Amino acid sequence: MTTTPDRWRLTGLALREAGRALRAETASLLGLAGVRARTPERLVIVPPDMRTADATIADDIYAGYFVFGGRALATGGRSPFELEPPSPAWSDILHGFAWLRHLRAADTALARANARALVDEFLREAHMPAVRKPEVAARRVVSFLTQSPLIVEGADHVFYQRFMRGLARDLRICARAVRVAPRPLTRLHCAIALAYAGLCCEGCAQMGRAATKILRRELDAQILADGGHLGRNPRAVLDLLLDLLPLRQVYLARGVDPPEALLRAVDRMPPMLRLLRQGDGTLSHFNGMGSTPVDHLTTLLFYDESRASPLQRGLLSGYERLEAGRLVLVADVGAPPPPFVSADAGAGCLSFELTSGEARIVVNLGAPRDRSDPLADAARATAAHSTIALDRASSARFAGDAKGLARLPAAWLARRVGDVIVDGPRPPDVERPDPLRLKARHDGYARVFGAVHERLFALDPDGGGLSGEDRLIAAAEGLRALPAAARFHLHPGVKASRAQNGRVVLLGLPNGESWQFVLQTRAEGIEARLEESLYLSATDGARKARQIVVAFDTGATPVLSWRFERLTG
Repeated sequence: MTTTPDRWRLTGLALREAGRALRAETASLLGLAGVRARTPERLVIVPPDMRTADATIADDIYAGYFVFGGRALATGGRSPFELEPPSPAWSDILHGFAWLRHLRAADTALARANARALVDEFLREAHMPAVRKPEVAARRVVSFLTQSPLIVEGADHVFYQRFMRGLARDLRICARAVRVAPRPLTRLHCAIALAYAGLCCEGCAQMGRAATKILRRELDAQILADGGHLGRNPRAVLDLLLDLLPLRQVYLARGVDPPEALLRAVDRMPPMLRLLRQGDGTLSHFNGMGSTPVDHLTTLLFYDESRASPLQRGLLSGYERLEAGRLVLVADVGAPPPPFVSADAGAGCLSFELTSGEARIVVNLGAPRDRSDPLADAARATAAHSTIALDRASSARFAGDAKGLARLPAAWLARRVGDVIVDGPRPPDVERPDPLRLKARHDGYARVFGAVHERLFALDPDGGGLSGEDRLIAAAEGLRALPAAARFHLHPGVKASRAQNGRVVLLGLPNGESWQFVLQTRAEGIEARLEESLYLSATDGARKARQIVVAFDTGATPVLSWRFERLTG
């Protein structure tokens, strides 16, 4: 629903972005953009690439079979750059060229020739819309630099010059984007690409110094003191660190002091990844996080010099970790991020994920690989998270839900920065009386329904169970009677069956453990039902799953108590 305050917020956000865009465009036209891109004279250093490679993928690419973002395209002997892409995400990955690392890993004359031929085809056909997207251009700059030995070693002068002109075009896209791009994360990725080029290319030192200043500014603005990203998406932390760690090495290799903001970021981000990491080695599914590239995450944490234990509290990022024995719980106890970095964030306040050993039990749906997937918006709703939803509404409101006149600023904002969160909970009140107990409350339903949601988690000291309690409290006067539902989405690997007339749900985990969910609140008509769900974060795409749903009335049952406990294993 769109309320009058939401309409005013939408209008205010649109005016704010319009003002920022006007100032940025004016500065760019006047030559005050801060970075002047130049055509590199030659490459002087090759930065390392921390992304793991699979040499077998080189065979697929040579055969004309391109699998990106969960979609596949067989070229049938034609160039992949002249075919209709199966999805926008596939197109972005193709034009970002990060896949060149697989051909380099093959380390054969055939793979080198194939890589150069594909790059040459791109340079000759570089007129597609995806080419001009700043975030794609930034990825391409880093990919071309890190894989430059594969591309240019032994190349003739004509190809080398064409390659340098293509690199210069991408640098100009990035140089403009660091000033005018509406999404902060795009500006940061472009600043990283410019910093790489300034250090790795002869004739770009001045551009590199200007890029370093912008990089410092964006890192200070976007990387929080606890190592999280301002947008609260765990994937953003992972992707940025994969670029920032090698960038630090390049600064040192060139005898240039890395900016302090970069050093702070690479020190703080690994502990945050450890906080969000579940027992199966993947990251928790909050605020836009989909499937985890486990090999990349493992590599990053291997190079983490501190090798510190996981953070237990991310006070600024809004995440808490409880751990006992083999049992790990990670909870979202944060407010929605600022609007202009909230296009991937979900309405999952007080949701949680639970893992026993390497077996996930309770999950959130996560995000599909392709943001254009029809399920992407539904995955951001409160009902897609393991928490309570009131009257089928979400605890945060999205610009895309706007009605009437509010649709005009909402549509304009969506084109600029995506479907942002317009309103949601204020920073929740969080109490951590001891390492195994957590209590938090949020007011995301206060303005519309007059209710505050409070949730309590308590782990058994031996890791044998989790006790939980959900309480609906009146924000002002008496609590209204509203339909509510507590949802506990189960991982696809969990086998579930009801027992004792819905008082118990038996759970079989893929690691052989047996668990049960116990509905401890006893009231007429309240039972645990099993319903269909989806898990969007599997490496092979969306998978069918189940969810435990407890429907109740807040007037008759303002407190709901429940428990997960291990039976065997």
